[in-house]
Amino acid sequence: MVERSKKPSAIPVSPLAPTPQVSISDDNSRVIATLPTGDRVEVLLYGATVISWRSGNGKENLFLSDKAHLDGSKPVRGGIPVVFPLFGAPTAGHETGKLPQHGFARNSRWEYLGKSSSESSSLPGSGGDASVKLDFGLSEGIIDSKARSAWNHQFGLTYSITLSTGELYTSLAVSNTESSAWDFQVLFHTYLKIDDISKVSVTGLEETAYLDKVVAGGPKESSAAKKPITFDQETDRVYTKAGKTITVLESDEPRFEVIRDALGDVVVWNPWSEKAKGMADFGPADGWKSMICVEAGSVGQWMTLEGGDTWEGGQRIKAL
Repeated sequence: MVERSKKPSAIPVSPLAPTPQVSISDDNSRVIATLPTGDRVEVLLYGATVISWRSGNGKENLFLSDKAHLDGSKPVRGGIPVVFPLFGAPTAGHETGKLPQHGFARNSRWEYLGKSSSESSSLPGSGGDASVKLDFGLSEGIIDSKARSAWNHQFGLTYSITLSTGELYTSLAVSNTESSAWDFQVLFHTYLKIDDISKVSVTGLEETAYLDKVVAGGPKESSAAKKPITFDQETDRVYTKAGKTITVLESDEPRFEVIRDALGDVVVWNPWSEKAKGMADFGPADGWKSMICVEAGSVGQWMTLEGGDTWEGGQRIKAL
């Protein structure tokens, strides 16, 4: 054997970049995803409800009632419940008329379909993969017999939750898998966590007319307010044909930005003290001070989905 006077130097191996981590709880009830930046999302399979979304600094962005039922016994009070195929109370005579309020999606157990992640910039300090997407599915073969009897249609829902640095994107694809058309509504019932509702304002809806659901005498159409929304009493408004971007400010500083895709309506809700007292699953007692619902949806009228067609809409929430 011939000895070489000089051996080739070892080729340096770059350390693997950190990647998102996804886990399923021991009781198979929830899926948790965490980015290398520390951003984290937790999804309950019951309702495919996002029950926690934390920024990289550990700050929680969603309000969750401390009395919320997380055992699948009833819809979750807080987080981001999915409303489908109707918003609000059922209307007698309509094909959704036998369903419970807000439909069945939020109180059905969804299937976890898997994850995918996207690569971020290769520049140093990029923090590894930029995002992770979790997919969940629901169809007529999964919902319980009571819901299937009340709304006897063939359908498929694919709900995608994408976590990236400082952002959460939720999108829903609704497929009509039968030959006949049917009507539906959809909404993301997002509970945003804030520090003090008295210091909160919402901009982006100043030029939009709305349905006021708490005004004396019952729901009433109101003209555009021409000013930001502020809060000093119970608020329940449905804004139709709203602007694309909504900003939630606290103490005049932007806290959240909500950007909608194919969702023309926005519901703004805070129960205030008296109504909060009447909800058995709402807590703590003064929790209404720490939440504001800004709900992206299509609820002002019915959407009709033809047989074989698919509709998709979503929202991007930025924590500022």
